Amino acid sequence: MKVPAPGRPVRPTRSPRTEAPLEAAGDPTISRIARAALDGTILGQERAIRSLGQALGGGHFPHAWIFHGPAGVGKCTTAVRAAAVLIDPRSGDRQRQQCVPDPSSESARYLRAGTHPDLRIIRAELAGTSADRELRDRKQNNIPVALLREQMIGGVDSSGSRLDAPVYRSSVMGAGKVFIIDEAERLETDGQNVLLKTLEEPPPGTVIILITNSLDRLLPTVRSRCQSLAFFPLAPEVMVGWLNENLGQVTGAARQFVEAYADGSPGAAVTAVELGLQAWHAELLPMVDQLERGECPLSMAERMNELASEVAEAAVKRNENASKEAANRRATGLLFSVIGAEVRRRLRASAAVPSKLEYWSQVPGLVADAEQNLRANVNQKLALADFVVQWSALEGAR
Repeated sequence: MKVPAPGRPVRPTRSPRTEAPLEAAGDPTISRIARAALDGTILGQERAIRSLGQALGGGHFPHAWIFHGPAGVGKCTTAVRAAAVLIDPRSGDRQRQQCVPDPSSESARYLRAGTHPDLRIIRAELAGTSADRELRDRKQNNIPVALLREQMIGGVDSSGSRLDAPVYRSSVMGAGKVFIIDEAERLETDGQNVLLKTLEEPPPGTVIILITNSLDRLLPTVRSRCQSLAFFPLAPEVMVGWLNENLGQVTGAARQFVEAYADGSPGAAVTAVELGLQAWHAELLPMVDQLERGECPLSMAERMNELASEVAEAAVKRNENASKEAANRRATGLLFSVIGAEVRRRLRASAAVPSKLEYWSQVPGLVADAEQNLRANVNQKLALADFVVQWSALEGAR
């Protein structure tokens, strides 16, 4: 995308220009992320922001991106910050070169309200408010093609009606449009394929950013059409500073767990505190000790299933359109992340003991296999039971 000079915005001509809504009901998710992007500090991602500033300041900004890296380190916030520069007609050389939007502009006001007409963040839960009843009633297990058509690329809906393509509409404020697809790894394969043409040749003045924690779950054909930008965990000293400022009330053993669990991710730290994951860790730890001794804790798989189900059921109660399957998958992912934090600790502690190091090095592969089984719709209880049995069969530590 060629970045327009101040006062000379790129204006697609596919559809008539309309006025920006001043006081429309805003998208709370966009509002929350935009406030962080405009008013907060993005820690630990200086390299990514510098790369974006160089691309913006150079006048030629790639029209399709993949922001990839661990969850909770600022990928989506950074995407919205870049979007704020791109879609603001007042952005000047300083804003572009530093990838720092003007926080006082009219465009920034729309972003804070969640009403900016030139930014969309596409995510699975938008299906719950769709005008398409079939899409609205569908469980939010992933990002279906129908949601992509409604929110971005157009096409025919479930009733046979033809949908307008928002990606081809003119920029309302005149500076360009940005479409962000969050958790892009949840795009169905058909959806990724349908997206290819738009990724390769988007309308003038349009930028598409895919956000993912799992780059390998995007098709090679999608990856090859996008500029890739890596995000990393925060450095330990930066993470400690963030914890002191934002979670200073968490102390002692709880603080030690949160710091180890987060592993450089502020988002993971918040999740650990909000969901009380330290209690999960305390409950699973004796069972992990049994596994290390070569024993098979028969109750472990059942208890893991119960913990995941409790969190999933609470999530579904909060959102009646949420998919129980997707909620279970997220909850088991949290369980495996708690186990992963303990495995990382033991790997570091085993560095000088080759047999133990070999033993603990095998466990992440078992976790990956179990998560793949769950994505393949293997029964959750069976997948967890198989995980525990496979772990108990490992040799090396005892």
